[in-house]
Formats: sequence, C-alpha cells, structure tokens
Amino acid sequence: MNTTEKKQQIITVNGRGETKAAAFSDALNQVQKQVLKGTSDVILRIEPKSVTVLSAEEQKYTERFLFFFFPRERVNYSVKLDVEVELLMIDMASVPFESVVQAAPDAVNVPFLSKKV
Repeated sequence: MNTTEKKQQIITVNGRGETKAAAFSDALNQVQKQVLKGTSDVILRIEPKSVTVLSAEEQKYTERFLFFFFPRERVNYSVKLDVEVELLMIDMASVPFESVVQAAPDAVNVPFLSKKV
C-alpha cells in the first residue's frame, strides 16, 4: 500500500545578514520551519525547485566609536524570497491504524484479592 504523496507548494521567507550569502542562507533556513508549520503529515523530503527574489535591500550606515573616533561603513542585507518546493510526505489520513486494548503496564497484581477458581 503506497501512502506517500507528492505536493508542490510556494513559500515566502525573509532573511537578514551582514553579507549577501548570510541573508540568503538565513532565508533558506526558514523554509523547513514554514513547511512543518503548515502541515500535520510526516515530511520525508523537501526539495526546492525554484527561487524567486521578491526584494533585496542593502542598508549602509557609518558607525563611530564614541561618536567621533574610528568611523567605518557597516552594511546589512535583507532579502524576501518565494521558494517553490516539492514535498514528499506520508499521508497520515490514508494509514489504517488498528486499535489494541492492553492492560496498563503500571498495574499491580495483588495475589490475595484476585480470585482463583
């Protein structure tokens, strides 16, 4: 019985970093969190198919020590991405579970109270 299912989904993620690579890495690290938040099925594989850049910003500012000394340029990058992913998952609704009634494992058998015939 095959219970796996393929599904495609588009996820929007944001990322920030001090370098361009760090901003993209931060955004792509959030893909798994977004996918798991949206489903209760068991995910076997998350495979990115395409990445579309919605916005990319570079923020520059001058940083100074004690307001006057050692000025330096600082740069922060932020990106917003649309990531199309293909999910391979186990459809939990199609898995038949059978119910088995079992005695509690913490039960204590008291020999003088139990009836032996």
